[in-house]
Amino acid sequence: MKNIAVLGSTGSIGKNTLDVVRQHPDIFNIQMLVTNRNTDLLAQQISEFKPEYALIYDKQAFTEFSKRYQFNHLKLWQGPEGIQRVFEEKKPDHLVNAFVGFAGLEPTIHAIKYGIPVALANKESLVVAGSLVMQLAAIYNVDIFPIDSEHSAIWQCLAGEQNNKINQLIITASGGPFRTVKKEILETVTPEQALQHPNWKMGPKITIDSATLMNKGLEIIEAYWLYKVPVEKLTVLIHPQSIIHSMVEFTDRSIKAQLGIPDMRLPIQYALSYPNRYTLDIPAMDFTKITTLTFEQPDYQKFPCLGLAFAALEKADSYPAVLNAANEVAVNAFLNRRIKFTQINKVVEQLLDSHQKIQAIEFADFLEIDKTTRMKAEKVIESFDLR
Repeated sequence: MKNIAVLGSTGSIGKNTLDVVRQHPDIFNIQMLVTNRNTDLLAQQISEFKPEYALIYDKQAFTEFSKRYQFNHLKLWQGPEGIQRVFEEKKPDHLVNAFVGFAGLEPTIHAIKYGIPVALANKESLVVAGSLVMQLAAIYNVDIFPIDSEHSAIWQCLAGEQNNKINQLIITASGGPFRTVKKEILETVTPEQALQHPNWKMGPKITIDSATLMNKGLEIIEAYWLYKVPVEKLTVLIHPQSIIHSMVEFTDRSIKAQLGIPDMRLPIQYALSYPNRYTLDIPAMDFTKITTLTFEQPDYQKFPCLGLAFAALEKADSYPAVLNAANEVAVNAFLNRRIKFTQINKVVEQLLDSHQKIQAIEFADFLEIDKTTRMKAEKVIESFDLR
């Protein structure tokens, strides 16, 4: 029986993780559930899975939850420091980090230092501080198992292979909701339109990142750290059907691809069960109903965020952290109708252009870069004209 801690249990990845556990109650046990403020859903999850620990980040939500709900044998804590307290008291066998954004970095670091394998959906942990995270993982001999469907696909394709035989990693992208629209249309798109992803059901921030193709840029940076390949061997390819989740081309030009229906439970279960494979109650792929598999080059002019991510990775050091912080602020501003969709990349670009490289080493360094960048991004946003 594997004890699982789920950070972000009320989000899309968290709910899919719980469905995997639901299908294998004899293999997986939920030890801890963590949410920011969705306490009603958290209460339902606690009733069903009966974890030993629960943690609520938001102070007001914690207070309201404590007044409304009482669960026997549940240890309830508030704030991020509770995660470390759980690890000290009874560390889980796996941490599923499904937090969105910079907030997921510190729990990843805590888990590694306590020797806990990390099933990682929080790509920002590696985007912001890949050097630190991977260095700590090596020091503490901790496995990081990717949950992103693209990185899980690469991981599976590389089974039994040698990294020095890789010619390129091909990360596929659906293209998002605006793949076929003219560039001029993007000036007037609304948050509601941008949140209509054609293939995947995800949280709002990740869905907007998919619409700008920033999500693919973040995944490129993540792949760089996970698979230790140079930037020039990382490729993005638009694949609207989202059937091939990614591919690996080897030096002999042979290509391996991992295929499956668009369902996040597949990579989640693989990360939790590795090296085993268990049954999963999802629809089987019917190849007779797949009439076409198409591929396109990404349009870097229409979706400049992808190019900005490549540029940040090439500049290295603190640039990816700036990219991430500026993007998080810009996406939030767009969702709150403070800027246009086409101004998201402009915020990021201005922050990258004005940044002076910093050699960040410790978590505190990345925390300071993130804080400073967010303040600067807010000033850039305030200068924009929505007309």
